[in-house]
Amino acid sequence: MDEQIIKTEYSDVMQKSYIDYAMSVIVARALPDVRDGLKPVQRRTLYDMYELGIRYDKPYRKCARIVGDTMGKYHPHGDSSIYESLVVMSQEFKKGLPLVDGHGNFGSIEGDGAAAMRYTEARLQKITQEAYLADLDKDVVDFVPNFDETEKEPAVLPVKIPNLLINGADGIAVGMATNIPPHNLGEVIDGVKAYMTNPEITTSELMKYIKGPDFPTGGRVVNKDELLSIYETGQGKVKIRGNVIIENGKNGKDKLVITEIPYTMIGANIGKFLNDICTLVENKKTNDIIDISNQSSKDGIRIVLDLKKHADVDNLLNLLYKKTKLEDTFGVNMLAVADGKPETMGLKEIIKRNVNFQIELTTRKYKTLLSKELDKKEVQEGLMRACDVIDLIIEILRGSKNIKEAKDCLITGNTANIKFKTKASEKSASQLHFTERQATAILEMRLYKLIGLEIEALMKDHETTLKNIAHYEDILSNQATMIATIKKELDAIKKEYAKPRKTIIENAAEAVYEEKKIEEQEVVFLMDRFGYTKTIDLAAFERNKEAVLSENRYVFSCMNTDKICIFTDQGMLHSVKVLDLPFGKFRDKGIPIDNACNYNSSDENLIFVSALSEMKDKLLLFTTKNGMMKQVSGEEFDVSKRTIAATKLAEGDELVSIDIMEGVQNIVIQTNKGIFLRFLSDEVPQKKRGAIGVRGIKLSKDDYIEEIYKFNENTSIQINYKEKEISLNRLKLASRDTKGTKARV
Repeated sequence: MDEQIIKTEYSDVMQKSYIDYAMSVIVARALPDVRDGLKPVQRRTLYDMYELGIRYDKPYRKCARIVGDTMGKYHPHGDSSIYESLVVMSQEFKKGLPLVDGHGNFGSIEGDGAAAMRYTEARLQKITQEAYLADLDKDVVDFVPNFDETEKEPAVLPVKIPNLLINGADGIAVGMATNIPPHNLGEVIDGVKAYMTNPEITTSELMKYIKGPDFPTGGRVVNKDELLSIYETGQGKVKIRGNVIIENGKNGKDKLVITEIPYTMIGANIGKFLNDICTLVENKKTNDIIDISNQSSKDGIRIVLDLKKHADVDNLLNLLYKKTKLEDTFGVNMLAVADGKPETMGLKEIIKRNVNFQIELTTRKYKTLLSKELDKKEVQEGLMRACDVIDLIIEILRGSKNIKEAKDCLITGNTANIKFKTKASEKSASQLHFTERQATAILEMRLYKLIGLEIEALMKDHETTLKNIAHYEDILSNQATMIATIKKELDAIKKEYAKPRKTIIENAAEAVYEEKKIEEQEVVFLMDRFGYTKTIDLAAFERNKEAVLSENRYVFSCMNTDKICIFTDQGMLHSVKVLDLPFGKFRDKGIPIDNACNYNSSDENLIFVSALSEMKDKLLLFTTKNGMMKQVSGEEFDVSKRTIAATKLAEGDELVSIDIMEGVQNIVIQTNKGIFLRFLSDEVPQKKRGAIGVRGIKLSKDDYIEEIYKFNENTSIQINYKEKEISLNRLKLASRDTKGTKARV
């Protein structure tokens, strides 16, 4: 066969391939099916456990066995996704209705991971068998080939309850994500029954039964009025808070005890919550908390905040709601696979599709049962007829040479080749017309079945079969009977497995935190040569003035409401609030400036530090190593961001000096090769911080600026350069952007 080359656009191939990949992820990996509320990995894991016989009343089996079998037969996407799915389905703090009974370390609510699969064991929960996997032998769902077509797996599990609502779901696909909160089993069943009674029921009426999400961690939903819109559209934000109680202590020292956390705080967010509280205390956002302890155990959550005497509890609670995850939002997006494609559905639509699925399951189940009962009826009627003519049948069997002749006689009345004792017997035999199934049953019947009691039992079984057939036909032909049958099953599930609601649904006022006004005071900022920084009060500075000035690189006074601006040689500005710096005694160590802001001492060097208030209404003179200069208004550095670019630098250039200017001053540039240039500051133009600036001096090859000096007119200023004193005020006044003069040494 000749090779055929098909020419096509590369972009078309990429587009088709990516769409195929995206749909595969959406439908076959990340999103649950609206019918059983399960993702493929969950469905396959539960089915594999069912096939392995790991039932609720059987011993636990190693999770490694379950994972390996599931991966080999149904889910060839790696063991970690299967084990993670198995673990989550067993965690009571994540699932409203755990589907797997785990034995061993399956993780904790505080984010501890489960032990390796070789150590843990699992089996199905009782409800999983009764409400998720029952009737698989009754042809209620379609079975499809697995990935290598060596096994069959159910396309969907015959789940009898709306698992999508009860256990919720979360998953990230390509270009879309689902996030459905869990709900109360009893409430959801009541809602389903209400929809069955009145398919025209509104979402608002459904919410009389389904109040809202019911999280395994409890807590409170505090935006009750917004739930109707969320359940109608399938999208929105549920605002949740932890449950907090106040325990009265001795001497007016109360305790705030968090007994339930928001669902979104599960895992590492508990540790982050504790750190956030510590940060609030360290940053002096609150002085009411004197200690915090996590006393949580297997009995439940208990996080205790010890408060100072006569603390403002209400204001502190509002601060915690505002600044920590004690109040959080759960972003609802009720997206699931329906009819093979992703669809966002509201509460009523999910229940409607589930009820339709229940009707389909019930129809297929009772069709299968009816078929079996009709087959049984046929056999029973044949055996009852056979008992009436048992002597004739025995005569046929004795006169036949083989089973085929006897069976043919029973079905068609063919008496050829069969020896009879009398012509009357032969004539009676020719009138027999059993069905093939009846004939087979007669030939397989044992003699003890001819005992009188056995015949009576056969007749009773026949009566039961007739009743079953009538009942099944009534269910299949009468919609009301079918609905009543489904409701009866739902009532039984609710009676055995429903639990009281954990999450309180209410409307709560918006948390309003009134930040206490800071008492403004003047402090002294200190930074030593190692970069450790702190603030002290003026009195401490005056008492230790000489030591302070000798031991610190930067010392200046500022208000405690001010900001400290830190400029580096890489042209960056790092800001830090004075209140974020430790305030204490002169001999306190302080903290590294790296810890207070984004400054990184390993990549950049400090060249200028000042209080924002000191430079805000002044001009700053910027000078770079390659001789670029400009003046910038200090107001440009009054920004909310903690780190910004203070100036633009050419490639390979860096800042060497920043000076606060006071009117027109003399500027002297000193280069590495001993070139000095003096000119007036008004020759340097004022520019924005995003500009490079203008050239201050013409540098010779391999020369660069080393120092910048400024002084007022009629001021005498000397410097020591290579062991020789130079009077800067006696240098010749020249113009900017000239070569300057070399110092004589």
